[in-house]
Amino acid sequence: MPVYDAGSKLLILGSFPSVKSREVSFYYGNRQNKFWKMLAAFFGQPVGESADERRAYVLAHEIALWDIVTECEITGSSDAAIRNYKTADIGLVLSGADIRLILCNGKKSYEIFSEKFSGCGVPYRLMPSTSPANPRYSEAAWHDALRSVFPRFEG
Repeated sequence: MPVYDAGSKLLILGSFPSVKSREVSFYYGNRQNKFWKMLAAFFGQPVGESADERRAYVLAHEIALWDIVTECEITGSSDAAIRNYKTADIGLVLSGADIRLILCNGKKSYEIFSEKFSGCGVPYRLMPSTSPANPRYSEAAWHDALRSVFPRFEG
């Protein structure tokens, strides 16, 4: 389920939860994933370890989280293994929050979002995946995108 509230200004969309994320029942659960470290560096505030602390953290920083794929056939955690998927109802978040930008965390998220929701009326961008499997991850790219929504932070 998505994490958002009426104050959310940014929606970050992953593809589908990794095995580790499914084990902890929250987004970006693999300790090697750079997502939470990247947010902590940008906002200059540490992120807790528990799902409740992380949920509170993103909401306090006006961020919504969800995955574009809600159900699929998958072996392991690789986006390339996603088959026969169902997509999230993005309209749920867009109607319940003031989303100004959507950041797609990785190519698979971006491809599916572009195919299904490109006409949603909210700008969206492909971001380098924060997955530990991505050698082309760029914290600077993420910080630049975050700064476009949250200019008060230096990152």
